[in-house]
Amino acid sequence: MNQTMPFLSDNAAAVHPRVWEAMRAADFADNPYDGDALSAQLDARFTDLFGRECAALWVATGTAANCLALATMCQPHGGVVCHEEAHIEVDEGGAPGFYLHGAKLMLCADAHGGEGAKLTPDGIAALIDPIRDDVHQVQPHAIAVTQASEYGRTYSAEELAALSAFAKARGLGLHMDGARFANAAAFLGGSAADAAFGVDSLAFGFIKNGGMSAEAVVLFDPEAAAQVKYRRKRAGHLQCKGRYLAAQILAMLDGDLWLANARHANVAALEIAGGCTGRLMHPVEANELFVRLTLREREALRAQGFAFYDWGADAARFVTAWNTSAEDASALGKAIASL
Repeated sequence: MNQTMPFLSDNAAAVHPRVWEAMRAADFADNPYDGDALSAQLDARFTDLFGRECAALWVATGTAANCLALATMCQPHGGVVCHEEAHIEVDEGGAPGFYLHGAKLMLCADAHGGEGAKLTPDGIAALIDPIRDDVHQVQPHAIAVTQASEYGRTYSAEELAALSAFAKARGLGLHMDGARFANAAAFLGGSAADAAFGVDSLAFGFIKNGGMSAEAVVLFDPEAAAQVKYRRKRAGHLQCKGRYLAAQILAMLDGDLWLANARHANVAALEIAGGCTGRLMHPVEANELFVRLTLREREALRAQGFAFYDWGADAARFVTAWNTSAEDASALGKAIASL
């Protein structure tokens, strides 16, 4: 990037030094695939983190993490309810249909009762209740929520409890796309258990938060975990030197580095938000800001060295990261305020 102050995406952020150190420390002979000593620690570490029994498997991408988990809940003739702007619908290149062998994504809009790309039980009911219970119509099998949402909004533990109760009453699985799960947990007070309350599976994002090439599929059903191991191999995600992925995840969990990194990014986002009075499209609850800006205003910001994505015709998205400097965040906030 030619720009000196990057706010394009936390995907572009550097790898945290402790992750590099952990990978270097793992650079010795061990059992291949997931038979190494580091991979063997993941189940226990995530069980401690969430306070309930779970199994965790590494994969290389969030796309694979989401789709492998959803494949345990949804048959090819079924459907997954998600927001119409969910990442699995908009930005995963048809991967859910590929991994789920043709299962349908059933799209729910904010008009169905939510806001900020969040789902609600009433909104989901409005979408699925008109579906006839017969073979001529796709039946819902699962619900997928995003934490934090595509507009940086977080689900509280209470909201998740309501969704979980709804899903159980309807016999549906509940999956969470947690690409920015750490940022949501930081906003909610730091509890991983609260930020994933009641879900059946979670794609725990590490790459956006300082990792290099490892995400975790967290499953709260041991039987589902056994199935995902086979699906992961078939999908080409069983890496022969899996210890390097496990090392990244463990490094992020050690000393709650995952949470510290997210808190830093969230603070930087709030610093920028201070200069966006009257321009914010959504409350800032994680590390993303959606700001109303004209084309001329966006050009003015880019001329000052700020990198970001346009968001429609009259808005922009800014994303902070674990290594966003206080100086850059302050400079952006002041630049927006001065427009």
